[in-house]
Amino acid sequence: MEMTHTRRRFLASAAAVGVAGLVDARPLHAEPPPETTTVRIAKYTGPSVCDAPKYVAAELLRAEGFSDVRYVEHPGAGDLDFDSLFSPSWISWIDSGGEPWNEPWTVLMGLHSGCLQIIANDSIQTVADLRGKRVGVDDLTSSSTGYQLATLMVAYVGLDPRKDIEWIQGGKASLVKLLAGGEIDAFLSTPPDPQEALARKIGHSILDTALDPPWSQYYCCMMGGATDFVSKYPVATKRVVRAFLKAADICQSQPALAARAVFDYGITTQYDYALEGLTGARYDRWRDFDPEDTLRFFALRMKEVGFIKSTPQQIIANGTNWQFLNELKRELKT
Repeated sequence: MEMTHTRRRFLASAAAVGVAGLVDARPLHAEPPPETTTVRIAKYTGPSVCDAPKYVAAELLRAEGFSDVRYVEHPGAGDLDFDSLFSPSWISWIDSGGEPWNEPWTVLMGLHSGCLQIIANDSIQTVADLRGKRVGVDDLTSSSTGYQLATLMVAYVGLDPRKDIEWIQGGKASLVKLLAGGEIDAFLSTPPDPQEALARKIGHSILDTALDPPWSQYYCCMMGGATDFVSKYPVATKRVVRAFLKAADICQSQPALAARAVFDYGITTQYDYALEGLTGARYDRWRDFDPEDTLRFFALRMKEVGFIKSTPQQIIANGTNWQFLNELKRELKT
C-alpha cells in the first residue's frame, strides 16, 4: 500500500536524523480518548513545502489515539477534517459562507510565519518598482495564494493592482522558467521556487515574508478544522491541534526532518531547496503570535481591495475558535 510504504520511509528518515522520541510522543495530560480514531487531512502535491507539519504530524497523531490517519488528495466537499491554508484563503472561505464546497470551517491555530518571496529581475529593487511590470503568479483566481498576497502587497505600497500590474498566470509553467526566459519581470511564490531561482542566479529577492515587516509579523499559514468535526469531536480536535503544535516545533528545531517528510510524501522532488525554504520559515510563532491579529490584518487589506465583504470582526466571530490553542499553550508551556 502506497501510504504504508511512505510511512516506512518517513520513519526511517526520522530515525536517521535522530528523532528517537517522535513515534513514542504522548499527550502531556490524561484526558478522554478521541471520540473518533479517524482523521482526514488534505494532501496537496505541488511546489509548496511549507505544509510540512501536516506530514511530520502523522506519527504524533497516531500517538494521540488516531489509528486511521488519512492524507486525502484532490479532496471535495465532506472529504476532509483538517487542513492548513494561507491566511487570506481562510478569510475568503469564511467570508463566502463556506465556498467553494458550501461547507463551514473553523480556524484553530496559526502554523507559521514567512515563507513566500518576491523574486524579480535587475530592473526592480522594491515592490513599488513593480508598476507597469509583468508579475507571475500560480493562477489569477481570488483564492490563489500568490495572487492574493501579491495584490495585497502592491496595494499596501500605493499601487493599483488592477491598473498598475500586468498579471501573468503561470499555470503549469515554472515561474522560475518564465523569469529566466524574460516572459515575466517578477514572481511571488512559496518554497522551493524562490530558493531555486536564487541558487541559479535568476533574479533577486525584493521581499521576504520571513524577514520584511509588516508581512513577517503575521502568520502566513493557519490550520483549521471542518466546523462539524470540531463541534462533534472536541477531544479529538484538541488532540489534533496538539499534534500539529508539536509538529511545528519539530519543523523549527529539525528542518531536515521536515524537508525529508515532504520529500518522502511526494510533495516535492527538490529536497535541498525544500530544506532551505523550511529553514527560513518560522514554525515557533505559535507561542508568541496572536492569530486574531493575523486575520484582522489580512481581512482589512482584503476588504480594501474588494476581495471580501465582511469586516475583520465578522471574520473572527464567524470562523475561529481559539479554545484548543489557548488550553494547549498553557499545557505545552516550557
